[in-house]
Amino acid sequence: MARAPRRDVALLQLLPNALTITAIGAGLSAIRAAVEHDFKTAALLILFAALLDGIDGRVARMLGSHSKVGAELDSLADFVNFGVAAPLMLYFWALQDYRKIGWIAVLIFAVCCVLRLARFNVDAKSETPGPKADHFVGVPSPAGAMLVLLPMFTSFAFANAAVLPDPVLCLYMAAIGLLMISGIKTASFKSARIAPGNVRYALLGVVVLIAAVLTYPWITLVALCVAYIVAVVWGAMRRKT
Repeated sequence: MARAPRRDVALLQLLPNALTITAIGAGLSAIRAAVEHDFKTAALLILFAALLDGIDGRVARMLGSHSKVGAELDSLADFVNFGVAAPLMLYFWALQDYRKIGWIAVLIFAVCCVLRLARFNVDAKSETPGPKADHFVGVPSPAGAMLVLLPMFTSFAFANAAVLPDPVLCLYMAAIGLLMISGIKTASFKSARIAPGNVRYALLGVVVLIAAVLTYPWITLVALCVAYIVAVVWGAMRRKT
């Protein structure tokens, strides 16, 4: 049987995978910056990787170029950027005097991240209905990376802020890792809907948020992380009542 001729791929169709590969490059560059003790650059690179992670899938759907290869590449990028680069940054930043226990905390976080991604991939491929689209089960890996870097963001935002003791940082990193594989339901904004009359206010809020990140990046990131923690706790308490 003759094989069907291969069709050429439009260059624009490669854009989503190019964004994902760029995100991997940003995550690996963040590790290099952390090794060189340039932690602010490393943090910005992780933020850039998180931004690309948020748009590559949407770009793929808009262009109709969603593929199995792209989905697997996206999971690999999430593991490199959020499961490896983020905890290594914290390790190089504050745990050099507590290396053995600090490394165990890094391993716990990384393994929890890969387990979460594996669970997510299995659920996505399952023929049976998965969790509702309006929430995630466990903390998503990008959010986990931002939360684990919260002590670093705090030190950048407030010069005189005391750094948590090394044992506490290790426990904190491990706890965030466990949250990623927990059964806690966390909000998903993929299915969020806005009333037509509120669109203008939503757009204004986005503009204000972007301006805040560009003007006061570290304070804004601290505020966003704290708000996310409060939202997770509040949601868990509401579901118990």
